[in-house]
Amino acid sequence: MKWKTPRTFAALLLATTLLIGGCGSNGGSASEGNNGNTGTGNNGQNASAEDTSPVTFTFFGADASPNWNNMQDEVGKAITEKTGVTIQAEYDVGSGGGEQKIALMTASGDVPDFIFAKGSLSKLVDAGLIIDMTDLIEEHAPNIKRILGDNINRMKYSNEDPSIYQITTNMGVDQQSFDAGGGFEIQQRVLKEFGYPEIRTVKDFEDILRKYKEKYPETDGQPTIPLSLNADDWKIMITVTNPAFLATGAPDDGEYYVNPETYETQLHYKRAEEKEYFRWLNHMFNEGLLDKDTFIQKDDQYKAKIASGRVLGLISQEWEYQDGENALKAAGKDDYTYAHFPVTLNEDYVDHSFQPAGLDGSGIAITTAAKDPVRLIKFLDWLASDEGQVLMNWGIEGKHYNVENGVRVVPEEIQNRKVNDTNNFNKESGISLYTAMTVHYGDGVKDPSGNYYTTNFPDQIVAGYTEAEKETLAAYGATTWKDLFPQEGDFKPKEWGALYNMPVPTDGDYQVIYQKTQDIIRKRIPEAVLTTPDKFDTVFDNFLAELDKAGAEKMEAEYTELVKKRVSLFTGKDVQ
Repeated sequence: MKWKTPRTFAALLLATTLLIGGCGSNGGSASEGNNGNTGTGNNGQNASAEDTSPVTFTFFGADASPNWNNMQDEVGKAITEKTGVTIQAEYDVGSGGGEQKIALMTASGDVPDFIFAKGSLSKLVDAGLIIDMTDLIEEHAPNIKRILGDNINRMKYSNEDPSIYQITTNMGVDQQSFDAGGGFEIQQRVLKEFGYPEIRTVKDFEDILRKYKEKYPETDGQPTIPLSLNADDWKIMITVTNPAFLATGAPDDGEYYVNPETYETQLHYKRAEEKEYFRWLNHMFNEGLLDKDTFIQKDDQYKAKIASGRVLGLISQEWEYQDGENALKAAGKDDYTYAHFPVTLNEDYVDHSFQPAGLDGSGIAITTAAKDPVRLIKFLDWLASDEGQVLMNWGIEGKHYNVENGVRVVPEEIQNRKVNDTNNFNKESGISLYTAMTVHYGDGVKDPSGNYYTTNFPDQIVAGYTEAEKETLAAYGATTWKDLFPQEGDFKPKEWGALYNMPVPTDGDYQVIYQKTQDIIRKRIPEAVLTTPDKFDTVFDNFLAELDKAGAEKMEAEYTELVKKRVSLFTGKDVQ
């Protein structure tokens, strides 16, 4: 099993850079100072004169960022002014998750200075292209170190290799979720038409979509689509396969289900409950309620349908379809936006969307290509300062927010643009475009001034809803969408964190088997959904047999051992 490869050159490069940095090349020492007019106290670090000398860092992000404006946005310009840093960024296009691009990087060794690699980090680590940030954080990143706190152990790569190759940035530290962005979605107009009925099971979901389609077969001159899903590339996991977890009372752990008592794992499709979920999707297709193009449409086609307003229901995460919904808001079609419900197969199951997993997510890694990793980590640390976090989340005081009696307040005209002109506003302001580049606090955490670090807190979340959303929530006796869901306190935290972030072997049988099973899943799940009801059992049972024939049981056994080691790493338990 290939866990750790020799990184002699990388280690030599880092050691040399640290020595040069210590002698005061491009990276002098950061000094404590006042954070400006942000009302955040003095926990940020202002850079020294040397730290603000102009420098450009290259970056690749595995997720798309359609509003990236080459730092010509207002927040980007402020960041460059305060730090001297310009980021030359490239983002993945479409729905590929960066896999193809990072595969090319791994093969060629041509990498940017820092990278958000998502699920492909292991490939870069095993190729010797990522440096260990442990000493960099300890010596040059007091803000990152402070924010991570005890979570620093969760940044360690594995039991065998405790190096810190990435720091979690796609989720905030001490995150409190105040809103729900997933589940089963239904347009506000559909709910209003039928008096806001209870939406608890897939039957409830199905019935209301059917009734609306029958009553209104066309939307703005186009055929009404009751339900559409996005199966383009890896998005099939988000809208087709992973919802089978939540609809059957299990947490989303990527491709595996974990027995919470024994830590034994299996591909989640093998759960008998999930077979019944896919049987329901098969039923929806044969009833003419599931978009016939679900398994052939591309990501942009799917979003265009949503933007047209004719898709009544979705099963997804808001970030996945947000571009389409933002277009609806910009067009003034508030009642075409989507409500979120914790729908399950029947009332015996409970949605586990908010089962706690702790700090565990994808993040930023520094590569061996970085000529000055000290300057780079200091830049990331400045972004993590109170000043940096407020700038990234709130924008510029006097322009994007005001301070009234010590409280940060978003002016009405800015709030209106955030809600109704989201894409243009984000592109111009730069708000929200930089948080994934560094460690930061999550929603619900307050800075030293008593204000929240982020704008995602109850009052601001409600202010960000459209009038149609507020009307729907009021009808259900709720303030936010999360009010409709089971809460964190209803569940025991997952000791293994978020498994889709767990490093796995990049060579040997595991990857070969994994790819075989993925190919089978992406072929057979659509086949099972699209077949006639009388053939569903045969198709699905053959699918499960095909997985085992491809070596799934061997892969599951190996994955089980990795999960047990991870539980030991995270909790200190001796797990056998």
